[in-house]
Amino acid sequence: MAFFKKLKDRLFNSSSKLEKGLDAIVDDGGEVDEKTPVIEGAQDTVVAAIPEVIPEPEPEPEPEPEPAAVMPAPEMGAPEPEVVTPEPEPEPKPVAIPSPEPAPKTGFLGRIIGRAAPKQVTRRVLDDDMLEQLEELLISSDMGVDTALRVSANMAEGRMGRKLSTEEIKDLLAAEIARIMEPVAKPLPIYPKKPQVVLVVGVNGSGKTTTIGKLASQFKASGKNVVIAAGDTFRAAAVEQLQVWGTRAGVPVLTAPEGSDPASLAFDAMAQAEEDGADLLMIDTAGRLQNRADLMEELSKIVRVIQKKDPSAPHNTLLVLDATTGQNALNQVETFQKLADVSGLVMTKLDGTAKGGVLVALADKFGLPIHAIGVGEQIDDLDAFDPEDFANALTGRTL
Repeated sequence: MAFFKKLKDRLFNSSSKLEKGLDAIVDDGGEVDEKTPVIEGAQDTVVAAIPEVIPEPEPEPEPEPEPAAVMPAPEMGAPEPEVVTPEPEPEPKPVAIPSPEPAPKTGFLGRIIGRAAPKQVTRRVLDDDMLEQLEELLISSDMGVDTALRVSANMAEGRMGRKLSTEEIKDLLAAEIARIMEPVAKPLPIYPKKPQVVLVVGVNGSGKTTTIGKLASQFKASGKNVVIAAGDTFRAAAVEQLQVWGTRAGVPVLTAPEGSDPASLAFDAMAQAEEDGADLLMIDTAGRLQNRADLMEELSKIVRVIQKKDPSAPHNTLLVLDATTGQNALNQVETFQKLADVSGLVMTKLDGTAKGGVLVALADKFGLPIHAIGVGEQIDDLDAFDPEDFANALTGRTL
């Protein structure tokens, strides 16, 4: 629950963009509707905003007074008789009639439970024009054309012609996103094979090194014996960063001289991890652009060398994606999947973008497991992917 709150707070850019867009769509051609309570079991609906004006009844003619009784005059010297004044009959109580000016602010139910003012809600009829605007909004949120059209169509199914508010559309959108994401929300599988080799790949700056450090720390905390291989031998900063994480987590980091062959390092690291009885060997790789054939071939070489040591390795190939790249993430998945047989995804930097919808497009197009998502730099800013939490945070849905 703590991570969901963090996710919701830090996905503000994406949720704010969707929320503002939905508000604009509903306001464009929508009508203000008073949300007034309906009392079940009553013959008529009680509407608070416009009270019924009841005409005042005509006063009935007052009855003529009965003649007073004639009393004899008192005798001289006799005490004056006591005069008994009859008590006047009580006047009839006036009937309370609601005044048309000013109109009451609450209905009968509202007066009972606390006099809360009725909530004004804008609703718009779901028609072809509104559906087209909704599709454009989802596309602009980097959900992709195909996914946006499919999501919009599923939301509209059986609801065309109905009036919908922003909150109602959010509920429908969140439910549809969660439905798409549910099949891909899977934790990183742990196999009995030791060492289990986890190869981590991705483009420059996607957050591979930080992700490895966080995952290693979390696996170590859960009781696993973890070893890290600093396979980015061309960038000294990457090695130093992994060493910092290794020290923090109590995990050894295997390194090689700068400029060494990363495939050779991976092979040596597998032998060392096997000798140490490690449960997991996480191998970092240099960041490479998917359009650089030479660098991508180098990655293929690492995989071939690993398989000489263990034909079943790597047992997991994680592709780390930067959420800020938007639709380019789809091209990265396609390319890396061909060369490195990607088995799962980790999405980072969701806190710094309004393009969180790309994760929905990835799930819809590739169906690859999404093991974790990241929303910051701290150790607890990376957590397992939960489809409902993500859908609610992405849409800004109020729970």
